[in-house]
Amino acid sequence: MPGAASPPDRLRIAFLCYRGNPHSGGQGVYTRHLTRELVALGHEVTVFAGQPWPHLDPGVEFVPVPSLDLYRRRFPFWWPWPWQLKTSVDWKEWGWASTGQFPEAHTFSQRFARMMQGRQRDFDVIHDNQCLGRGLTPMLDDGFPLMATIHHPITVDFELELQHAGNAWRTFCLNRWYSFLPAQIEVAKRMPHVITVSESSKTDIAEQMGVPIERMQVVPVGVDHERFRPLPHIARNPDMLLTTASGDVPLKGLVPLLEALAKIRTERPAELTVIGKLRQGSQVPRTLDRLGIADAVHFVSGVSDERIVELYAECALAIVPSLYEGFSLPAIEAMASGAPLVATTGGALPEVVGDDGVAARVVPPGDAGALATAILDLLGDPAERERLAQAGRDRVLERYTWRATAEQTAEQYRVFLENRGA
Repeated sequence: MPGAASPPDRLRIAFLCYRGNPHSGGQGVYTRHLTRELVALGHEVTVFAGQPWPHLDPGVEFVPVPSLDLYRRRFPFWWPWPWQLKTSVDWKEWGWASTGQFPEAHTFSQRFARMMQGRQRDFDVIHDNQCLGRGLTPMLDDGFPLMATIHHPITVDFELELQHAGNAWRTFCLNRWYSFLPAQIEVAKRMPHVITVSESSKTDIAEQMGVPIERMQVVPVGVDHERFRPLPHIARNPDMLLTTASGDVPLKGLVPLLEALAKIRTERPAELTVIGKLRQGSQVPRTLDRLGIADAVHFVSGVSDERIVELYAECALAIVPSLYEGFSLPAIEAMASGAPLVATTGGALPEVVGDDGVAARVVPPGDAGALATAILDLLGDPAERERLAQAGRDRVLERYTWRATAEQTAEQYRVFLENRGA
């Protein structure tokens, strides 16, 4: 539109993160590193987040949006006393959770919307990190400059969980837990501008959430390539495999990997370290007992990034056995750390790691036999492991740094604002 004002060079950005966990899952990791690099580019960033609180770097402002924190790590599913329920949103959060629903995205969005009443001009951009709660809808109606990142459609998680439900009660519980999905889809359709992390996610979001594909742009996520780096002074353990399963859900493909490990151990000694912890009701302990490999699988959780880098340096192979990934931070962290990688073709993984043999060995998702064969081949070929490790590191430095993610995200902010002005 002629005469429309150009976006300012220094943008005032509100960044939303309804769960700020910096060590588990992608939300907190994405929030921390992207906001740090946006500040380094000269922008003013304020993070609005719920518990667990995010880890943020100097220069990033933080406004807490406290929830009841009903799923806290040390005391999950606690019941608040009546006097702790101070607002109608508190009552809604407790009521939904006590009936098996997941309320946090919705109640976070309502609390944030209340904070923003009368503040339409305080920020140039409000960037929602896949909250998509219904509390954002009135803000869209009132003209707030609201856009979103959708990493991948949670409908995929729901479908895979249902396939592994096992009984009618589990199916009922899953339907209750994922009852937030219609609201997410409703809000996603209304977002005027959406960033997603891969072409695979872009296609799936359009198909499963109905977001017009012309409203979406792909900006890959990054890795802290200075922290996640090779440690040549640490000797590799030729029998150690490493994987990340932060959520212990079917989506992450841990059960097929355990079945592959059982096959591998019929031919050579091998052990698996899992970065993550078991959730309540997990089928993994039963799988370990069924396969007789409980003594060969070790879970570690709550460790620092530096310890994770050391684990990558110690392992013979890193494995990403996911049935589906919208992107995969563990894949690029492993490659950045110089760990030779075996991954699947689930979701966006081929986009991230390349075709089979480029920077990783790649096999079909859910195929324990193919996974075992690829792992055994590489365990017997040190030269190929070394080649893949170098190729993986090179691929990350070329494509997947957080500075590149921030630069492309800032460009999308400008496109979004120019479209609003027009």
